[in-house]
Amino acid sequence: MKKTTAKSTRYLLSILILSVLSVSCSGIQNTRMKSQLYTSNCNQQNVYNYTADQMPQPIHTLTVDSVLATQLSFRSLNVANAIGVLDLMSDYVAVQKKYKKNPTIENRLTQLEMAQKLNQRINNASLEVSAVSSEMDCEEERTSQIADFLKGKEDETESKLTVGAIIIGATGAIASGLLIDKGNTGDYIGLGTGITEATLGLLILRNKRNIEFYHHRNALRDIWEGHPVSAIFPPAVWYYLNYSNPNESEKVSFRREIIEKWMNFGQIADEKSKKKTQLLELYFGNGGKYSAQELDNRANMYDQLESQINLMKQDLKALSTELEKIKI
Repeated sequence: MKKTTAKSTRYLLSILILSVLSVSCSGIQNTRMKSQLYTSNCNQQNVYNYTADQMPQPIHTLTVDSVLATQLSFRSLNVANAIGVLDLMSDYVAVQKKYKKNPTIENRLTQLEMAQKLNQRINNASLEVSAVSSEMDCEEERTSQIADFLKGKEDETESKLTVGAIIIGATGAIASGLLIDKGNTGDYIGLGTGITEATLGLLILRNKRNIEFYHHRNALRDIWEGHPVSAIFPPAVWYYLNYSNPNESEKVSFRREIIEKWMNFGQIADEKSKKKTQLLELYFGNGGKYSAQELDNRANMYDQLESQINLMKQDLKALSTELEKIKI
């Protein structure tokens, strides 16, 4: 009977070892993924180099042409200031006034030329916003792909562990039934089966993988730190994201709104904790070991940033529409 018990125990241990080895959570060694994990092709050499003095001045500190101030919305005026066309718009109004007083062909051509310059500047700004937005979208997709890959590996491991637990449970039940007349052998097998199933259940609960993911060019870091200038965002976009009027304390900048969304939607823990410090270093540093959930959070943060940047194109469209409707 002791020999039978020993054989049964060795049998169950063999199954357990094979099950664990077959789903071993070893590191991901797919060399084809290394370029995506360590480098990004989302940036097409758009590195901006400007000083704080070259940033647009806050619009509340400027004197705006009276016609523009009364006929254009504040958002349109602010985005016009962001792309540096306020002076050109004032000249455009002056040309319109001149043409109204003296409607000559020469004045009309000057008016059309000025309108063309304005439209070109607005279109160029829209393309610049699209370029920045496309980089944010690319980084989001890059991060999401790695997160999906990691979750796929976790699901695969969980499936194998679950199947292993089912097989061991069924095998133990059959063995216990066959050895019911062999004294305590059936009890030993039942005990071994229970331990094995509990071990596999524990492995399922601890089935969390990590992967090294790096981002030396980190737009999220620029948003979080909020320096006067950025190498990732051009002056117009950086001004647009950071503008706030200190006389209107209830209104915060778009950059501050983005950070508050990260806090409110759980991308970053709001409480003071060791976990929060680790997340800040991970998300806003150069990278490190990510879980699938952390990668999902990072992708969502890029998605929220991209959405906010794209809103600038709505303001540019509104500016173009309002300029066409100016009445002198």
